[in-house]
Amino acid sequence: MEIERKFTVKEMPDLSKYSFHVMEQGYLNTEPVVRVRKEDDAYYLTYKGKGMLAREEYNLPLTMEAYDHLVKKADGIVIRKKRYLIPYEQFTIELDIFEKPYESLVIAEVEFESEEQAKEFCPPEWFDKDVTYDRCYHNSNLSKGCDKPF
Repeated sequence: MEIERKFTVKEMPDLSKYSFHVMEQGYLNTEPVVRVRKEDDAYYLTYKGKGMLAREEYNLPLTMEAYDHLVKKADGIVIRKKRYLIPYEQFTIELDIFEKPYESLVIAEVEFESEEQAKEFCPPEWFDKDVTYDRCYHNSNLSKGCDKPF
């Protein structure tokens, strides 16, 4: 089960001291979500169930060859981003900085152990709007193209 909240960012933290992953992901299907992802030198096929705050999620490892074959079959835009891992209280903020065509988009995601914990979360001051329930900010919808000005 994945339980996460998503936020836009009003002020960027100093990222020089944080580790990051280089990611690329394509969507084979968006309802339900079936995604292939390259994260640095690791490859995955992911299934995500319905839901906004909480939903089922299953990850299966792929070989590089399987990923290369499947990503060519992705519908829409292949999303590319850099994900910084920022410790905050007992959580890790995953700060995604997107590449073209969403180069102005920055999203902070925080994962939780329970829905109660997610609802009680007090975000840092550099977070802006909570977009957890805005489908446009889900990567699966971004892969279809989005009219929102970021």
